[in-house]
Amino acid sequence: MATNEKPIAKETKTSWRMMRYVAYAIATIIAISIPWITVDGNHLFLLSFDKLKLHLAFVQFDMQEMYLMPFLLMIMFLGVFGMTVMGGRVFCGWVCPQTVFRVIYRDLIETKILGLRKRIKNKQQEPDMSKAENKVKKVVAIIMWTVLATLAAADFMWFFVPPEDFFLYMQNPTEHMVVLGFLAGVVLFLVYDIIFLKENFCVYVCPYSRIQSVLYDDDTVMAIYNPHRGGDIYNENKEKEFTKQKDLLAVNPSAECTACESCVTVCPTHIDIRKGLQLECINCLECVDACTDVMGKLGKESLVVWSSEHEIYNHGKTKYFRPKIIGYGVILVILAVIVGIMGSKKEHMLLNVNKETRLYSIAKSDNGKYDVKNSYIFLLQNTQDKPYKFYFEVIPPKGMEGKIKIEQPTEPFTVQPDVKKKKIVTLHTTDELVDDLTKDTVIPITIKAYALDSNGKIVDKIVVFRQATFTYPREDMLKKETEGK
Repeated sequence: MATNEKPIAKETKTSWRMMRYVAYAIATIIAISIPWITVDGNHLFLLSFDKLKLHLAFVQFDMQEMYLMPFLLMIMFLGVFGMTVMGGRVFCGWVCPQTVFRVIYRDLIETKILGLRKRIKNKQQEPDMSKAENKVKKVVAIIMWTVLATLAAADFMWFFVPPEDFFLYMQNPTEHMVVLGFLAGVVLFLVYDIIFLKENFCVYVCPYSRIQSVLYDDDTVMAIYNPHRGGDIYNENKEKEFTKQKDLLAVNPSAECTACESCVTVCPTHIDIRKGLQLECINCLECVDACTDVMGKLGKESLVVWSSEHEIYNHGKTKYFRPKIIGYGVILVILAVIVGIMGSKKEHMLLNVNKETRLYSIAKSDNGKYDVKNSYIFLLQNTQDKPYKFYFEVIPPKGMEGKIKIEQPTEPFTVQPDVKKKKIVTLHTTDELVDDLTKDTVIPITIKAYALDSNGKIVDKIVVFRQATFTYPREDMLKKETEGK
């Protein structure tokens, strides 16, 4: 029996666009906040080019301690790769600064604020620049974005030049032309990229789109069109066969696609999701929202969903925790543990101990005993941000306690921040440590170096130990010295 009842519109439960806006806001707040977060003068993250320092989790590392950087880079790249295997180019659509900046410029400045574009959902139709009014709006849009680009460029620079130094440098820009030049270069790039290059950066410049095709598998979650319900719009050669619904229905009466092409007009990278997997797709899910709105008015589920090929084509359940994903997770955990262990062993002063070429010297002490001396070259660097007084102690093997002493230096000395200081250190003994007629004896010792604060107390974290040796001469060398005297 025929019926004239209209389809009941389905309620749209979520808006991926609004969820993305929240993600953009969170990412922006994090990016702006990180350079300002400090504890005792140490930043949460800072790779200082001018001071050659790495600040990580409020711990300061010198350039000699940059062994952490390879592990941090591996964590970053493997994290992005694992994210891609799990959710496609979700990084591009939800976190990437290029996407965030384009949304700010196109959707906020051009569309919402200036009305240069008519609708956010139509990203294919460019503004009509033949109108004088639109030309003025375009200039205003460029000026507004240039101001925001300057802020974004400054925030980028703060990860390499801390804000407290950056603003001091900008008070005398002619004395810091390198910093000013980098800032200007980043601003110019952002203006050209966001206003003129646009999504072509994602399509042609960014190498990530080429890498993703290697990482995808049947369970990778992405924006995907369901041809079983909607019908095949493209043939096997990726050629478009249908542009009108009536032509599609003539071939496939059960096809649900209305050929409205809302999913096409809303796409920022100008692709047709119905064509299948394409490198240009950034998983922004704009097409999912568009199809959800259209099909919802017809009382049907969206033909474009965030799902996997396995679920769409094989009608199975997406395997989120598959061996590949677990492998990425295990590797990331191992790398994080390694970074944590290595970072926890951070030394707050740098010390190299090198023995002089002469093994020892022998002299007679005032009480007639042999005075055996070994000399060393200590190269010390204060990696802190304020001066400290440093001193050394020698720890001999068990049974020789107190028998090997420091002859010089006898008083603590001050080392300025980031200054490398060379000190000649002499150890000596007047005790008979070894009675050997055949050879010199190499005695293992430990050098303890530490810092003293303004009150003369040891600073707990600035204590290091270095292994060294003390050479004690054979007996005939001592006798020669006795005969010589």
